[in-house]
Amino acid sequence: MRLDLVPRWRGGDLDRVLNARHSAMAESMVAAFGRLDGWIIRPEVSFSIWGERGVIDLLAWHPARRAIAVIELKTELVDIGELLATADRRRRLASRIGREQGWDPAIVGSWIVVLDTSTNADRIRRHKALLRAAFPTGGRAMSRWMRDPNSAISSLSLRSMPELRNARAGLVKRVRRQRSDGPSVVPGGS
Repeated sequence: MRLDLVPRWRGGDLDRVLNARHSAMAESMVAAFGRLDGWIIRPEVSFSIWGERGVIDLLAWHPARRAIAVIELKTELVDIGELLATADRRRRLASRIGREQGWDPAIVGSWIVVLDTSTNADRIRRHKALLRAAFPTGGRAMSRWMRDPNSAISSLSLRSMPELRNARAGLVKRVRRQRSDGPSVVPGGS
């Protein structure tokens, strides 16, 4: 038996907020790779290998080094166990996924990029030993690796994006209670 729960909030606004934040992170990461020499980046790469399937947020290829980077973007850390399993699956299948793109990877990098919020930082602190065992390097090491991808790497880092702090601000809706003596009129309202 399977039960799927679909959270809904304010007529789809929650999905738009989460998708907007995720898209903004992807845009920022693609721009970061664009400032580096030699990288080819592909967003939202799907795969299905031996019954294992999924979508990789960003797949990056450095032909000169034959290095592939599997990049997972997280606006919210929810299930640490699921994150570890997903990252392991993608790292393990990365070479095959790369070959399906016409590449021949010799080096695999796995990078989890987490939006820097107080909640995410707290979750990382609470699971520090577990996360460091799976992702022994941080953002600085990954930045060096992006400039010279010369060996396998597995990294988790927080990414600060101040422009996303008020991602919900545009979704706030003012609601006024109707008075009992007739409809209320809000100047300039529709």
